[in-house]
Amino acid sequence: MSDSEHPISAAARTRDRIDTTKPHSARFWNYFVGGKDHYEVDRQIGDEIKEIFPGLVDVAVTSRQFLGRAVSHLAGEAGVRQFLDIGTGLPTADNTHEVAQRVAPDARIVYVDNDPIVLAHANALLTSTPEGRTTYLDADMYAPEAVLQAAADTLDLSRPVALMILNTLGHVADHDEARDLVRRLMAGLPSGSHLVISDSTATSEGMIAASAAYNASGAVPYYVRSIGEIAAFFDGLDLLDPGIVQVPEWRPDPRTATDPATAAVDAYCGVGRKP
Repeated sequence: MSDSEHPISAAARTRDRIDTTKPHSARFWNYFVGGKDHYEVDRQIGDEIKEIFPGLVDVAVTSRQFLGRAVSHLAGEAGVRQFLDIGTGLPTADNTHEVAQRVAPDARIVYVDNDPIVLAHANALLTSTPEGRTTYLDADMYAPEAVLQAAADTLDLSRPVALMILNTLGHVADHDEARDLVRRLMAGLPSGSHLVISDSTATSEGMIAASAAYNASGAVPYYVRSIGEIAAFFDGLDLLDPGIVQVPEWRPDPRTATDPATAAVDAYCGVGRKP
C-alpha cells in the first residue's frame, strides 16, 4: 500500500518538515495579526521587532484588511468568480474564499503554498459553499507553469482569474526574478484577469531595521522594496484606481477605516487588470 493511502504517514512527514527552532514568516505574521499558530521562537523575534519598529503590526493588520476589500471588489463589482491565491499563509479570519464566497457563493478559490506549516493547517482553508469550490495546492511559485497546470483542475483558465500574491514576493531576493514570476503567472491567465499585490516597503528607517533584524534571525529572508519596484509588477496591466498606494488607502471602507495615526504604513499595494 502506498504512502498516499496513509493520511497518518503523510501528516507525520509534514510535521517532520517543520522547524520550530527558527522563526517562520507565516507563524510570525500569524502572531502579528492575532492568530494562535506560532511558537516561542516566533513570538521572541516578533517582540524584538515590535521594540525596533512597532509599526510592523499595523502593516500586518492593514494588509489583511486590504485583502478583504480587494477580494470584495473583485467578486462584486468586477464580477470575478475565480481566485488563485499564491503564498497563502496560515488560516485566520476572513480568508480569500470566505470573503469571495460571501459576495459570490459560486466563487472558486485555489490556494497555493509549499510551506509545511501551511500544509499542516490546510484543512482549515478547504471549506466552501455548495455552489463554489476551494482547493489547496502544495506547490512552488518558482514553477509558475506547473502551478497554473495544477490550478486548472479547479479553475477554468479561459475565464478571468484574480491572481493574489500578498506579502509573499519579498521572499524572492532578486527583483527581476520576482517580476518574471509574476509575468509568467499572468501570461497563463486570460484578458480580464486581475493581479493583486501587497508587500512591505523600504519607506522608513524603522521598516528597514525591522527587515534586517528579521533576516538576521535565521528565518527565510524577506526583502523590502521601493514603491517603484512594487509598481513594476503591474507593467502591462491597467491599474485600478487609486493606483499604487499604502494599503489603508486602497478604497478604504468608511466603516472600518484605519486610525489616521496608523494609516501611514510601510506597505504598498495595487490591483491591475489584464487588457
